[in-house]
Amino acid sequence: MSLTELTGTSRVTVFPLEALTLAYTTQSSDQRGLGDIGLVAVVDVLSEGDELWRLAHDFSGRTNSTDQARWILTQANRARVVAAYTDLPRATWTAYIRRRIDLDSLFANHDILLTGRIELPGF
Repeated sequence: MSLTELTGTSRVTVFPLEALTLAYTTQSSDQRGLGDIGLVAVVDVLSEGDELWRLAHDFSGRTNSTDQARWILTQANRARVVAAYTDLPRATWTAYIRRRIDLDSLFANHDILLTGRIELPGF
């Protein structure tokens, strides 16, 4: 499995999903700052993010990775919209990306989903 390390400072929403703690943030593919890349990662030093994909498979009932990616983005977007979870307006983070899914069409304002593990110092 390849590993890509990303660092950034952005708004991060941290929320529970089953036994996982997840973090959701966005990145932009260009200077317009549209947030067209969704990053949903597990907040756990012992994880690589595969648990999130198992949940997507089990709860969405889909085997297609694009459909599972949409389910993941739906959960992250829902957590941010309801504002019932931890919202870090300007968090510095490091993410270890294990999967990238290029969506076939825009979904929840995202063209791309990145998943893996994230470190949030001080959280």
